Amino acid sequence: MSTEETLRLTVAALMQLTRERQPDVAAAIGLTQPQLSRRQSGKSAWTLTDCDRLAAHWGMSTLDLLAGPTHAAGCLPTARRPTAGAQTAVPLAPSAPAPPAPRSAALTATPAPAGTAATPVPAEAAPVPARAAMPAVAPGSASRTHRRAVPAGPLPGLIRDRVAAVLTEAGGDADVAQAALIKTAIPDVMALFAASRVGGRYEHSEFPPTAGILQKRRQKGSDAIWEGRPKWRAADLYRAARAGHITMDVTALDMNAAYLAALKTWLPIGKLTHSEGDHHDPKRSGVHLVDPGEWITPDLPSPLGSRQEPGPLWITEPTLRALIRCAEMDLCTPPKIMESWTSGASEGLLEKMRRALVTVRDEAIANNDEVTTEYVKSMYSKFVSTIGESAANREIRRPDWMHIIRSQAFVNLWLKAHKAHEAGLTVVQMSGTDELHVSGNWQAVFPEGRGLSQVKAKNIYTLGGNE
Repeated sequence: MSTEETLRLTVAALMQLTRERQPDVAAAIGLTQPQLSRRQSGKSAWTLTDCDRLAAHWGMSTLDLLAGPTHAAGCLPTARRPTAGAQTAVPLAPSAPAPPAPRSAALTATPAPAGTAATPVPAEAAPVPARAAMPAVAPGSASRTHRRAVPAGPLPGLIRDRVAAVLTEAGGDADVAQAALIKTAIPDVMALFAASRVGGRYEHSEFPPTAGILQKRRQKGSDAIWEGRPKWRAADLYRAARAGHITMDVTALDMNAAYLAALKTWLPIGKLTHSEGDHHDPKRSGVHLVDPGEWITPDLPSPLGSRQEPGPLWITEPTLRALIRCAEMDLCTPPKIMESWTSGASEGLLEKMRRALVTVRDEAIANNDEVTTEYVKSMYSKFVSTIGESAANREIRRPDWMHIIRSQAFVNLWLKAHKAHEAGLTVVQMSGTDELHVSGNWQAVFPEGRGLSQVKAKNIYTLGGNE
């Protein structure tokens, strides 16, 4: 990590600790808020004069400021920290109270600040309310390496305890509790994500500079990325049905929790870097400009979904991997990569959070607990929808992650269609994120139920009949 990147992380961490916002810090060091925002986003550079003023503002030397977020947090004067009673409650309470800090020199982990992962910093000697406290780690560990603290209790317990607390506050009124939980789903899921990254192998970037192709072309428009959302019908079957030549019973299947399943995908860890040439590195992930080749299997949809225009287009990692796999199965001609924006990648960045959400969702379904079921659904769906450039989530800006997760959901649906096709079912239609229409004995291919690996029958109709 460069000195510039480290400084941005440090500024974000100190702003979190002092409860300051960008306009406050900007005014203190003689900048405007837009100027400070550009420095923090990497669009312009911090100057040495800025560093001197930041250090003076936070009561430390410039060298301490530049030594990294952990060191700088340890040098922040106690008077600059809000008192325990003024701390903002962490949305997800731990399932068991965090052990008390042995002395004021003990370390706790603060909630992940914008632009950085959760960072161990010196704790206050005064006790902190249970919902605001974060679990302690061994004294002195942060002085050696940048490590997160160990959370108190397993991750599913954080979700269960949050639901229980809100139900208690609502006097047992399920409708009131559900509305309250859905309202706080975004900060809650971000707190769960921060807790899930404790002990993680990689320090992911939360506010990397955004590549131009990932920036919206208009304020309310879209960027240049094609996600591969499916919208496909078996044209020959529908023509034959309309002509009265065939009739067949079709079942519309619903894939459960499509975006939750898609959290298991290869995500870039750091900022994306540019490369050219027709080479795919399976240890990296990002977005790629490709000539997708020709789809030569008319009875199956392409992983590109409903795209009609020929020529190169920007696609995400899951879509590229699906096309490469299809080419190996002779379903299409090989895609040609023209250029890429990628970073070193991991398939496990969201895995702990995903497993926790799956565990609680399965329990809630088994117990007919619709409050928890809807809360979990809101958490994972809002996580995906707000991690791009949404004003509703100020803790992360990863439009590449958003596109990749959504594309993975579409690829997962395509894989279900391919599985049905290989098992002898007739694939009739595929659309949206989670809808697959097939004809044949689908129960022999897919297990039925509400679990993540199961499917539900939405309705049955007759193609070529009255509908």
